[in-house]
Amino acid sequence: MLEVALESFDGDGIAVVFGAGGGIGSALVRLLRASNQFEEVVGISRDLLPDFDISCETSIQVVVSELLEADRVRLALDATGFLHDDMRQPEKSLRSLDIESLQHSFAINAIGPALLMKHVFPYLSRRKKSLFGTLSARVGSISDNKLGGWYGYRASKAALNQFVRTASIELSRVAPEAICVALHPGTVATPLSFPFTKNRGNVFSPDVAASRLLSVVDALTSSSTGQFFDWAGRRVPW
Repeated sequence: MLEVALESFDGDGIAVVFGAGGGIGSALVRLLRASNQFEEVVGISRDLLPDFDISCETSIQVVVSELLEADRVRLALDATGFLHDDMRQPEKSLRSLDIESLQHSFAINAIGPALLMKHVFPYLSRRKKSLFGTLSARVGSISDNKLGGWYGYRASKAALNQFVRTASIELSRVAPEAICVALHPGTVATPLSFPFTKNRGNVFSPDVAASRLLSVVDALTSSSTGQFFDWAGRRVPW
């Protein structure tokens, strides 16, 4: 298994991963535990906690209040997300749009993470570096959109980016050392992306993607808050 130093978190507090049942989320939990840089690493997902539902605010509130402690969360990572399932596929044209699919994409990719920010921010450490990071996607960048298509996924990730930017401003007023960022993990070999990675190069394993994201997180400072970074630490345009 790969190793990550995470020296900027100096061995105390809580790290929590939402979406810990997925490919990237489970890899993040493994690497965080192996780093020994936190007193506790909490993995939260529907697979591990059947009562957790990213699309239900009550569920988020209850899970956060039961599992986290105020002023002790040093790192919170949101690895939830939706691209497709047996009923829904990324839209190739306007003709494919329907309200239920769009609502589902926004509920999982934008609204749910925004509610995580609402309920997790009060638990972030106020005394030391703390960070909330959510997995966005380069296709959510409006200025980087050259191909079109994937309407719901692109738009919901763009909305997530705006939530991150806006929430980071509010967070900095009460916790100047806290960081809130969007993170692009690259193309990763997970069930979410598998149908769209055939014959493509530069596909990362979940462990490689997670290690690179954690290296980026370790290097970020309070001046990085409200920004969007890829797996190599490069800023992604909005």
